[in-house]
Amino acid sequence: MPWRVALAGVLALLAACDRLSPGNEAERAPAASPFPLADRPVAPIVSTRWSSEEARDRVNEAEDIMDRAGILPGMTVADIGAGEGYYTVRLATRVGKSGRVLAEDIMPEVIEALSRRITREKLDNVSVKLGAPEDPRLPVNSFDRILMVHMYHEIAEPYAFLWHLSPALKKDGELIVVDANRPTEQHGTPPRLLACELAAMGFRLEEVIPKPTAGGYLARFRRIAARPDPASIVPCTFRSENQG
Repeated sequence: MPWRVALAGVLALLAACDRLSPGNEAERAPAASPFPLADRPVAPIVSTRWSSEEARDRVNEAEDIMDRAGILPGMTVADIGAGEGYYTVRLATRVGKSGRVLAEDIMPEVIEALSRRITREKLDNVSVKLGAPEDPRLPVNSFDRILMVHMYHEIAEPYAFLWHLSPALKKDGELIVVDANRPTEQHGTPPRLLACELAAMGFRLEEVIPKPTAGGYLARFRRIAARPDPASIVPCTFRSENQG
């Protein structure tokens, strides 16, 4: 998909976005309060996996996604929502001893289990990080690629999360999202909605690739603009038949 065509479609969608009415702010984290709420459902976290590692390897999922994402030896990669570490351990092999992988999750028990796996498998080029729903807490200007696989629809504060994530990418870095093409309450993210929310944060959609073996599609984004002032962010509105 040529980026000019993709960008034109995103801008058209942004023009149709409605400003979100203020919601219940009582339970929001202070770091999220300056940002608008998402104007669509947020899927609950029901599992740290969407399929078994054996089943995913049978269809060569991780290798194919890493190839499409352009992940090479020596790169520094963040695996956001790492869960049990399916991508983390395979990324560690791909980037090699000269590369680094940061595995992030927001659940302390998941991070503890993943730390034990990394130690057990002697992955010296991997570190772990406990993030927050509104902030992955990544180091600035550090990553060639940031991967979010089957977890974007579970981000409770997408605008705050993306705003805090943005500085972690290197100048030529890419944000890679893998998700299912279905409504967010059904544990997916329609590509148009994803592109709109990322565009609102200064990211340009480079390409969308159907990936049925990975349960949906892969979308590649580059940061092309500075982070917006939180008060200026217009939340995207997307309505499927199941979303009203």
